[in-house]
Amino acid sequence: MISTLPTKAIPDYWRWFPEARLGMFIHWGPYAVYGRGEQVLFRERLDQHEYAQAACNWNPQHADPAAWVKTAKRMGMKYAVLTTRHHDGFCLWDSKLTDYTTACQAAKRDFVREYVDACRAEGLRVGLYYSLADWRIPAYWAGSARDPEGWETFRNYVHGQVRELLTNYGQVDEFWFDGAWPHSAVEWKSWDLVDMMRELQPHILINNRLGVVPKEVMAEMGEHADGGLGAGESKVLGDFGTPEHHITADATRIWESCNTMTWRLWGFTNGERWRGADQLLDMILDAAGKGGNMLLNVGPTADGEMPPEAIERAEAIGEWMDVHSEVVFNTEPGDVCEFVTYGRQMRSGNTLYLVIRFWDGRETLHLGGLAARVKRATLLTTGQELPFTQTEDDLYVHGLPKESPTKLFPVIKLECEGPLEARPWAVDRLWCGDSGRMTEWAAARGTSVFTDGKAR
Repeated sequence: MISTLPTKAIPDYWRWFPEARLGMFIHWGPYAVYGRGEQVLFRERLDQHEYAQAACNWNPQHADPAAWVKTAKRMGMKYAVLTTRHHDGFCLWDSKLTDYTTACQAAKRDFVREYVDACRAEGLRVGLYYSLADWRIPAYWAGSARDPEGWETFRNYVHGQVRELLTNYGQVDEFWFDGAWPHSAVEWKSWDLVDMMRELQPHILINNRLGVVPKEVMAEMGEHADGGLGAGESKVLGDFGTPEHHITADATRIWESCNTMTWRLWGFTNGERWRGADQLLDMILDAAGKGGNMLLNVGPTADGEMPPEAIERAEAIGEWMDVHSEVVFNTEPGDVCEFVTYGRQMRSGNTLYLVIRFWDGRETLHLGGLAARVKRATLLTTGQELPFTQTEDDLYVHGLPKESPTKLFPVIKLECEGPLEARPWAVDRLWCGDSGRMTEWAAARGTSVFTDGKAR
């Protein structure tokens, strides 16, 4: 059975993952020719023969995985995950189990090899995505109940391709399954698949999308039934969780939120709207602030080039990381006291980082409820040391410039004398905890509904 370890209990050889914080997801395949997302074959019910012909003719002359990886590194990313085969069944490597590959068809290139080599050259950890689904194959749709022989042949093909990917490309750090729906982990023989993967690469990290575990099997395992997750996701299978299009912490294991740099679609799409660099950075900080990773997707063009919008955002976030990387990569969740009216908090030991999402142009910033005594305050963005005053309940940081010192988020670094703790009234956030803790605060005004608080 695949382990489901909480973050603090993970083995040393997986420690790189929660420390990495940020990776690039790369969705790329012949669907980019259509420019309408990675699932156009199914969603538009395209003719299978015509799609296959377009895939075989696909010859991305300007594809440069080294350039993709350099863009990821510039953005501060520590690893990448490439779609080796998406739901359309077309393979980006030299698979010996089919000729439906970039190596056999027009491109005559093994893009997985080029990508893996590029990651290693730039010092990024290697991740591979592989879809269990193959929309070309009738047995995938029929399943084991309606076509047992066809299903077994197809499942053996899937297991064989995973073996290829973990045998021919050296160390793979992360393996990202998808497309298990509508079949269960039992039908996919997921435990056998994982045993084979562990034998080939003992230290590999495997995600949680190997099929839902049926209730009867869960009962035998002494576990509660899966539920509340996406299609094919499991609460008991997988080393890490994969919340998609949302940033939700997984309390049972390490996790990464997968999200797009665009509004919605993963594969290259003509006319797609792009999220701004500020929104993308905020998503990265949101995930890090909850103790997880952000796997941020980009879809190269049909010709294999990184979209200019992605490069622009990578450069902007990379410039911010040049100065502020310690806020993302050396921290843990840091919601010490209330700060939502300004931005986010991150922490590292006795140091609290205040990430200012909303720069209001005032000379003084107020932070209420910090019990730890501050010994030094710095505007990390410029290196300027800031004067401050602190009472039992309140901290006032002075000397802030009227104009924001960065186009993205300025950061104030507070180095404290002891552990980062909150005053008793500030331990819980608004709408949380015992409401009685605020009685004294309200009573200081009075008890009546009149302006002066005095009873009439």
